[in-house]
Formats: sequence, C-alpha cells, structure tokens
Amino acid sequence: MRLSLSVLAFCMSPSALPAVSVDVTPDAIIFRDGDKLITEYRYAGTVAVEKGKGTKPLAKPYFYPLNAPGGTPTTRAWPLKRGSAGETTDHFHQKSAWFCHGDVIPEGITLKAKSSDKHVQGVDFWSEFPNHGRIVCVKIDELMTTNGTASVVTHNEWRTPEGAVVLRETRTIAVSTTGTGNLIAVDIALQAVAKSVTFGDTKEGSFGVRVSDDLRLNNPKSTGVVTSADGSAATGPKKGTLPMWGQVAAWHDYSGTIDGKPVGIAIFADPGNPHPSAWHTRDYGLMAANPFGRDKSGYPAMKGKTELVKLDKGQTMKLRYAIYAHTGDVKTGRVAEAFTAFAK
Repeated sequence: MRLSLSVLAFCMSPSALPAVSVDVTPDAIIFRDGDKLITEYRYAGTVAVEKGKGTKPLAKPYFYPLNAPGGTPTTRAWPLKRGSAGETTDHFHQKSAWFCHGDVIPEGITLKAKSSDKHVQGVDFWSEFPNHGRIVCVKIDELMTTNGTASVVTHNEWRTPEGAVVLRETRTIAVSTTGTGNLIAVDIALQAVAKSVTFGDTKEGSFGVRVSDDLRLNNPKSTGVVTSADGSAATGPKKGTLPMWGQVAAWHDYSGTIDGKPVGIAIFADPGNPHPSAWHTRDYGLMAANPFGRDKSGYPAMKGKTELVKLDKGQTMKLRYAIYAHTGDVKTGRVAEAFTAFAK
C-alpha cells in the first residue's frame, strides 16, 4: 500500500508543505519524504543473533534508520547492519529506537521462565537476556490523516517468555517533516490483561534511542553535545555520568557531526503524560525517557520515591513521546520550537 500525504510542518507555510509517502510491507512501515527515507518502523520478521550465525524473532518493534532531512542517519546501525569501521558492539538490545520497560510485573500470571537478571521481578522487555519478554505486533490498521499528518495505528501484545499476554498496547505512529527535522510522534495506550500489572523500579526503560557512534560522548573523537530542556549540557569527548542523568526534563537532545554534517536527534516527552520522565542518558550514546523508575533506579530526581506505577485489569494508561531527527545543533535544529509544536 502506498499513499502520498501532505504533512503539516510547524515552521512552513501551507504552500511549502512537503509530501510524505508510506509503504506498508509484511515486515515494516516505511516513511519517505519524496525519494528520501525518513524511517522504517520494523514490526515483524527476524534479526541476526548477537553472536554466531542464525536469526531470531524480533524482541520488540523498532525504528531504523532514523534520518535527518537530507538522509543522514542519526542512530547506530549495529546490530541491524554490521561491519562499519570502528562500530561499537555493546548492548545488543539497543536497536536504534524502541519503547518497552525492563521489569513488568503481572499478578495472576505464573512466570515459569525467570529472567536471568536477578534484579528483575517480573518480565524483562528491555534487555534480551535469556527468558526475556516479547512485544509482538498483531495488527496494523489503515493509514489516517489528521490535520495533514500521516499516521498508522498498530496493535501489540506484551508477552511473557511462555507467550502469556500481560499487556495489550495500541501504538499510533505519526510522521511529519519540516525543513530542519523529521518528527516521529508515538502515542501509546497500555491496557492491563493480567489481574494487575506493576511497572518495576528500574533504570532500564523506556522510550529510547541509541545514537550514532559519531555522536556518542565517550568517542575520543566525539563532536557530540547532549542538551537537556532544563538547560544543562555535556560536551564530548566525555566519560562518566552526565549531569542530566536521572533528572526530570521535557526533552533531551544528542547533536554533533556525522560525515562532516551537523545533525542531531532528540526525544520529547509530552507534558500531559501521567508520569514525568527521568532520563537514562549515557555517555556511550543511549538516550531514554523513563516514566517508571523510582528510588531503586538510582535516578537522583527519584530519590525517596517508592510508589510504583500500577494498572488494574482492564485499566489503560496513555503516554506520548516523539523522536526528532534534525539538521544542525540543538539551536539551529530548532529543537525547542519543535517540542513546543509537538506538545500543543
């Protein structure tokens, strides 16, 4: 299926709106601006195993690549594409961009296969250690147009290692583009299937990206800069805990130079979310908004907070995030302006 849709841009006049096309394949939903790829949302199929030969089913849907206008990729290719000079090969589970959580605790469902991570009380949807959970796309609805934005509604099941459904999720993906950035907005509705579902207290979550190795701060040749909406920043080369790690903010941005081109990628957390996000943003290129981590996560902003997020059976929680892949740095890429438009 291929449709061409006009997409509303926050900084462009109606006469200058670009056209976004969408291809839906058995494995991916592909968004393009003309002949330029914006992103692929990969929801089915297999991926190569971490070591050795062979493949395995997807642990969860992910976006790859995530290109800035002009086609520069802003996220790491490994392990989806391998063999790039100097590529990092850590954190196999961090595949470009995703949404999940590292400890989802269902009541009333027996977990025979326990996570190999002793800190996980329920099901681990974040890592891909033995006995991890899977987020499986079971349905894709037709494309829609709302205020000129191209969107697709997808339906997922969060399953235990044995295949029991813990959560049902409706995930709406809306893509728009401007002269400075490509925006992928993701609306999430999680409904508990188990008697109750508790989101465990862990730093391993939730809406995340793994940025290009060229941007990561701990690269000795890094040109990267991490900027938080609260005004704090960290500039590469830099190793260690970043000043914005574990703090609550509306957005984080990772910018720098890739192949001589200034680009960046930001994550936005909607201020209307029922739980504010603390940030699991690291020097090695991880950037993730986590609404579920509490005192045990180690996040400074959550010190002393112990009340966990819980859904009773049938109860639904809605969250909204976005990815903004842009040209330029945080200022010339108009990150703050893009967030304001997203949050309206």
